[in-house]
Amino acid sequence: MVKFAHLGDCHLGSWRQPELQELNFKSFEFAVDKCIKENCEFVLVAGDLFDSAYPPVEILKRAFGEFRKLKEKGIKCYMIAGSHDYSVSGKTFLDVLEKAGFCEMCKYEEIGEGDDKKINLLPIKHKTFEIFGYPGKKSGLEVDDLRRIHVPDSSNFRILMLHTSLKEAIGTIPVDSIPLESLPKAEYYALGHLHIDFRTKKDEKPVVYSGPIFPNNFQELEDLRAGSFYIVNVTGITEVTKIETRLKEVLIFGFDIKNALTATQQIITELEKHELEEKIILLRLQGTLTQGTNADIDYQKIKDYIDSKKAYSFLKNTHNLSASTEEIKTAASVLATDMGKIEEALIKDYEKRNPDRFNGLILPLMHSLNIEKQEDEKTGIYETRMFSEINKILNLDIK
Repeated sequence: MVKFAHLGDCHLGSWRQPELQELNFKSFEFAVDKCIKENCEFVLVAGDLFDSAYPPVEILKRAFGEFRKLKEKGIKCYMIAGSHDYSVSGKTFLDVLEKAGFCEMCKYEEIGEGDDKKINLLPIKHKTFEIFGYPGKKSGLEVDDLRRIHVPDSSNFRILMLHTSLKEAIGTIPVDSIPLESLPKAEYYALGHLHIDFRTKKDEKPVVYSGPIFPNNFQELEDLRAGSFYIVNVTGITEVTKIETRLKEVLIFGFDIKNALTATQQIITELEKHELEEKIILLRLQGTLTQGTNADIDYQKIKDYIDSKKAYSFLKNTHNLSASTEEIKTAASVLATDMGKIEEALIKDYEKRNPDRFNGLILPLMHSLNIEKQEDEKTGIYETRMFSEINKILNLDIK
């Protein structure tokens, strides 16, 4: 029996919010500790270990510490780059991990050029297992390459590790993808890149997306609630077990808002019904406002209440909250008036800094150039009218 772990999309160093960046890393630590506890022989990382090719130094130091724990327990780590930690130059901090002896990167060789190019994946051998892999690239550029990859026939248990979009996983989403039938045969497909919960049925050959080790944005927190990875037992059969990294509970509050003037209290009243301590609070607001504007919702007051209840983190999403048509017209009118005042203030400041006898012409010329074309007015008549205004200002004979 051989037991191994399949991780991917760790995105260490992501999240702007410090507490969520920390939770992301703690989820990775949880996964490493679980691999040790389960006595895994090796760990696969199917791309995007880091959120960028050049992660912050503190993230690097902590990541090296986790890989050291695996090495001290004799657990091998095999890895490919993903679309985030991939570099066109081929030089990333994944190479530093490899040179330090903490992991082994999957290798390949290219033969030929252009349409005749072939890509031979080179095996990493682990007992009766052979691990092959090809890196993910920016904007799905690896997809065309994957149609050219080759894995040699073998009686060993072959693992194919990829960071890409599989056609069967994305369905009708219009992104570059590759169907499973176009890939070389393997006994286990360790996939990364799509942050989804996807695996084939138990009676089918295992094709598995690990999912992110921790959700990477508001939508993923809402959809997934937690990160995940897999532990795989290979005996006579291949047993695949999903492990969730649910270190904090996610509470989601959705409101359809029409009156922005009463929304703040409406939201707080609902929050008061729930235990918020140490929870990740997601607030999604949607709807068309018939009274007030988004600015009338006191988000600071809402945050202060959530903080007082010792919530772990608070995120809000107002992308689908919009003003009524009438409100938009009013706001546009106010904005136009304000812009006029701003322009005048900027011109006065310019005149003060750059005194010149022609400065007095700036504002009148701007107004003349803003003359609008009347409905059904012929272009020639419109131009004559505009030039006439300029003539008056400059006292020139422009026709």
